[in-house]
This record gives sequence, structure tokens and C-alpha cells, in this order.
Amino acid sequence: MKWYNKEGNLNEIILSTRVRLSRNLKDYPFPVRLDENGKKQVCALVKDIFLKEKEDLNFIEMESLSDYEAVSLTEKHLISPRFASDGEGGALILSEDESVSIMLCEEDHVKIQIIEPGLSLLAAFEKANEFDKELEASLPVAFDEKLGYLTQCPTNLGTGMRASVILHLPGLAASRSISRLSSTVSKLGLTLKSVYADEKEYIGDIYQLSNQVTMGISEDMAVQNLNAIAEQIAQQEKQAREILVKDDRVIDRIFRSYGILKSAHMLTCSEFTKLLSLVRLGAAQGLLNIPLETLSTLLIEMQPATVNAISKRALSRSERDIIRAERVREALK
Repeated sequence: MKWYNKEGNLNEIILSTRVRLSRNLKDYPFPVRLDENGKKQVCALVKDIFLKEKEDLNFIEMESLSDYEAVSLTEKHLISPRFASDGEGGALILSEDESVSIMLCEEDHVKIQIIEPGLSLLAAFEKANEFDKELEASLPVAFDEKLGYLTQCPTNLGTGMRASVILHLPGLAASRSISRLSSTVSKLGLTLKSVYADEKEYIGDIYQLSNQVTMGISEDMAVQNLNAIAEQIAQQEKQAREILVKDDRVIDRIFRSYGILKSAHMLTCSEFTKLLSLVRLGAAQGLLNIPLETLSTLLIEMQPATVNAISKRALSRSERDIIRAERVREALK
């Protein structure tokens, strides 16, 4: 069972929590200055540490992946787009449920990432910290008394931690509050950005809230700050939804969206994401009897490259649209 098949705290609004720690080994140059042989040495060292006693972790060399398999990992937020396009010499340590993903020789030597369903920042941080302690107990890590953990990108200096939550905010989007909210959280050292977008618009009212300050603050304080703001936004969203679903036109759009998803023969990714957002709103507000975990699974697994990965071949766009519609119909029976 994948992490997104599980129920989480406040999961009617908060889809997931992610905590990532960037670390570098003291005895090796940053990856940008490492040749392929040096990267493989780092990967082997870290692999020996983490896979020694953990049977649910798999070691994947990036060069062994097809293009669509690598991009699928990006769609699932398991690796960065940069790593998907240029992972030469790098590797990924991935748990069976995909809640643990550790990039080796991406921007930094080691990026430990934990994903949990719903709002679960403390649990995700504690789990990431366990891996970090295991790493530092076995290998010397680049650390400066004044600057903190040393990273290739200066914006990660200090804690080396990036934490984020993914929120579904149709209520605040409908009330045109996103711009104001984004401006407010930026003053608190956080950013709010759309997760899905095309050239013309944001799609699906799904946003990522993340910390930007990594120096002059402890990991605990950063996690507590992000958690408090996420809870406040969730409360604002709840209030906005109560107003939104009193509108008969919105209720009609929800049921029409549900009808299309249950009967469509073809679904583009953009159309699917828009429709799913409305159906998720309806399910969260008790208008539709659909488990939120089912909708979270569809959102993640029906992205373009992931449809290819599930099908185990590179599909044309029309083939993907047909398969996406088929799988959505099956899930919503």
C-alpha cells in the first residue's frame, strides 16, 4: 500500500506533508564537481548504510530508468525535475510505499525525503531525522559551526531542511483569496505556489505551502511555524467551503464533474485534474460518497508519465487519455 492510499490528519484539505533534509559528505566535493566514478562511490557508501537492515528499501540507479519512469517519479514528488533529466551517476533509495525517497548525488550528496498523508509534519520530521542520525553516525557530514549544514545551493545553508504541505483550496480560490494569502505567508518566511498549471492557468486549486528560511532558525521551530500556518489556512478553507457549497451552481458543477469522470471515454490530464478538484470538494463536504484516499490515488497515478509507467510503455497522448478515463471509471464504480 502506497502512502497516498492512507488516511491522514485534515486530509479533506491537506493532501500530504513532505520533509526533506539536504546533506553532503565532508570528504567529497559537491556533486557538481564530482565525476561519475566519484558519484558512484558516494552512492555505494550511503547504500551500505541505509539498506543494511531495511528490507523495504530499494536501490535504483537513475541510469536504469526510462525517461517516462524518471518523469513519473517527479510527478509523484519523489525526485526533482533536474534529477529526472540529468541523473547520471546518481541513484535513488525508495521505500515500497514511496513514503521514503533519498536522492543520491542530485544537487547534494544526500537528500532525505519523507512524505506522509495529511498534515503530519512532526512525524515526517522525526522519521527524516532518524535517517539523518544514521547517516551522521556512519560518515562525516559537511557542517560549519556558524553556517550549519553546508549545501551546494546557498539558500539551503543552515538546517538544510525544506518542509511543505500540499493543500486543496477551492474555497479560498473561489473567494479570490489566494494572492492575499500568498503575500501574507511570504512575510512569515513561507511560500505558497500552485502545484498544477499550464501556460494559461492554475489547475485544480492545489497548492504547496513550504518554508524558505533555513538559517537562524532550528528545524523544530521551522516545523512548528509551518504546522501552525497550515492549520490556520485549513480553518480558513473550511469556512470558505461552507459558503461555497451553498451555491446551487457550485453543487451542479460538482455533480456534473462526477458524471463526466464516471462516463468519459477520454480524459486529458488538465480536464481530469479540474474535474477531480470539484469531485474532491464534493466528497469532502459529504455531497458524494467517495473515499478521499481514492481521489488522492487517482490524482497521483493519472499524471501523464505515471500512466506510461503503470502501462509499462511510452503511450501517445490519445492512448493516455483513453487509459486515464478507463482507470478513473473503474475507480469510481
